[in-house]
Amino acid sequence: MPLSPEEPQIPESAQGPSATTAPSRSAQTPRPVPGPRPAAPPRPARPGPPRTASAQREQQPKPPAPAAAQIQLIPSPSDGALDAAEEAVDLLLDSGRAPGEVLVLTTGEAHPWTVHELSFGEAAYWAQQDAGDDVFYVDTAHVARVAARPVVVVALNGGAESTVATVLPFARERANTLLIVCGDPQRVNAVLGAGV
Repeated sequence: MPLSPEEPQIPESAQGPSATTAPSRSAQTPRPVPGPRPAAPPRPARPGPPRTASAQREQQPKPPAPAAAQIQLIPSPSDGALDAAEEAVDLLLDSGRAPGEVLVLTTGEAHPWTVHELSFGEAAYWAQQDAGDDVFYVDTAHVARVAARPVVVVALNGGAESTVATVLPFARERANTLLIVCGDPQRVNAVLGAGV
C-alpha cells in the first residue's frame, strides 16, 4: 500500500526485527506461549483428623480459671469450733452477706439446726439448700450432696483425721470466694498446707 503524503515515513531500521537476521545478531529463542498451567502437586496431608471450624475454635486459648477462694483460719479447740463458726456466720451476716451465700460444714457432731431440719425428712432438708434462702448447715454424713456457695465455714468440732482430710479439700472446692475454718491450726495446716 502506498503511503499517503501525510504519513511520515519510518526508516526500516526502526521498524523492529526483520525477517532476516543481521550477521552480527544471534537468533532469538522463541518464547513459550501462555496457556494453562500444569496442576500443582498435592500438599502432604496433616496428621490427625481434618481441621474444621469447630476444631479451630476448640484450640483457642481458654479463659483463666477463677481464682481460688481466700482461706481464713479461726483458731479454736474442737469443743469450741461450733461456737466459733456461729460467731463467724453472725459476722458475715452483719457485714452484709446474704444468708443464702453461706454454707456451714461440721466434722464432728451435726449442728443443732441440721438435726432439727432432718427431723422433717431429707426431702424438706435438701429443698432448703436448693431454695438458697438461708444459711445451710450440713454434717459429714450428708456432705456429698452439698452445692457450692460463695462462703463456706467449716467447724472442726471433732471427727477422725480421715474425715478432716476429706472435708477440708471438699470445702475448698465448694467455696467460691471465702473459706473460713474454725479449729486447731495444726490440723488445718496438715491438710491444707502450711501457712493457712
